[in-house]
Amino acid sequence: MTRAGEVAQRAIDIGVAAAVLVVFSPVLLVVAVTVAVKLGRPVLFRQQRPGLRGRPFTLLKFRTMLDVDEERGLITDGDRLTGLGRALRATSLDELPTLWNVLRGEMSLVGPRPLLMRYLDLYTPEQARRHLVRPGVTGLAQVRGRNALSWEERLALDVWYVDHRSLALNLRICAQTALVIFRRHGITAPGDPTMPEFRGTRHLGERHEGGA
Repeated sequence: MTRAGEVAQRAIDIGVAAAVLVVFSPVLLVVAVTVAVKLGRPVLFRQQRPGLRGRPFTLLKFRTMLDVDEERGLITDGDRLTGLGRALRATSLDELPTLWNVLRGEMSLVGPRPLLMRYLDLYTPEQARRHLVRPGVTGLAQVRGRNALSWEERLALDVWYVDHRSLALNLRICAQTALVIFRRHGITAPGDPTMPEFRGTRHLGERHEGGA
């Protein structure tokens, strides 16, 4: 993407994120109150995620899980994910607060999804190139299968996006995202309530591993 394209994309990010937050403010309020009543506080889920060039930022989402409670058997993601949480994830309403990250310049509307900080040392050099651009609210992997893809497939799509991104590609991904949300496709990985832990991938015949 050219410098002019970068400026245009940033302007689009700010304009769209601000407009959606204003238009959907009643929805934000209803979801916040429902989460507070059903799941308790805090209403927002906050977690450090790697952004541009791997620099950490605090990701904001609506809470979808109960706290870990061994006495109640709430240990795994499957145990902690509630019906409300599944509904929020299926409709992507849990992602609405993430638009604040877009306004702050920590994310873009389109880009590789921000994963976990502990994954940084597990990527191959090729996979690590996903951090050469801002992470996105949606991305190529999200419209090509979302959590139904394997980790290797998701990361390969992220790198392909970095090498081919353009305003036209971003527009197509945004349009396809609406269709994916409507169809509720790929919300969970096969046999997993969310997505299995990333444990590294094979590179040149060896396991690429690193510290947490």
